[in-house]
Amino acid sequence: MDTTAAGSTPRNAPQDTGTVGLLLAAGGGRRLGGRPKALLEHRGRPLVEHAVRVLREGGCAQVYVVLGAAAEQVRARARLDGCVTVDNPDWSDGMGTSLRAGLNSLESEGTWTTALVSLVDQPGIGPEAVARVLGADRTGLAAAAYDGRRGHPVLFAADRWAEIARAAVGDRGARAYLKEHAAELTLVECGDVADAYDIDLPEDLAHLK
Repeated sequence: MDTTAAGSTPRNAPQDTGTVGLLLAAGGGRRLGGRPKALLEHRGRPLVEHAVRVLREGGCAQVYVVLGAAAEQVRARARLDGCVTVDNPDWSDGMGTSLRAGLNSLESEGTWTTALVSLVDQPGIGPEAVARVLGADRTGLAAAAYDGRRGHPVLFAADRWAEIARAAVGDRGARAYLKEHAAELTLVECGDVADAYDIDLPEDLAHLK
């Protein structure tokens, strides 16, 4: 795990000093011809930089970035000042392993009360959606929704991390946990301020500028 110098303060929302942003950015872009998603270019810079900025401007006090594919290249090329980077050696087994690595790292740190999880390949989700989810949390379990359908970012209180990490395998992430605890989940409609598309296929690259 690597920590760099202090980063910038969010501009668009008050900083929640108990909430850490957890950015999953380990994907190797298999369906993109093996182009690591963190290094895809967006607005002239690596996509991971955009995703970090969204979490900061949305109100997260700190950002942890889980890296996997081309991790050393990401560290060399992307400006991740102020972030904590977490290596996931099992990244090729699926997103669930990155969620588990990130939550385990946060739990061992013991500093944060809540984690807001986001994905590096969703550049249509901006700081407005992050701020809404942070502001609407009542039970320690909240997620953005798009036309009523659950999406990212997702917020988890610290007392939920261990159980979520145990269930995070392959590409499932927290899906099973969220289904089991649906009655406790606060859904926050964000379809009017964000677009929840993924950068998965070559045709999706048109979303990047």
